[in-house]
Amino acid sequence: MVYRLKYDSDADVLSFLLKDTGKLSHADEIGDIVVHLDEDGSPLFFEVLNASRVVPMMVQALAKGEVIA
Repeated sequence: MVYRLKYDSDADVLSFLLKDTGKLSHADEIGDIVVHLDEDGSPLFFEVLNASRVVPMMVQALAKGEVIA
């Protein structure tokens, strides 16, 4: 699996590329996370919206070993 990150500061979106190949079929949005899926339902990439707010919360929870529900 490929892991490439890209941050768009104008949109405040952090993108994680998971696969280099595959045809985008659709996307599912869950709160501030958007998962882009191929025709087989496998994730191609996902985006964290409002990244400057969400990512620090994720890092803090990870550092503390917390589960965010």
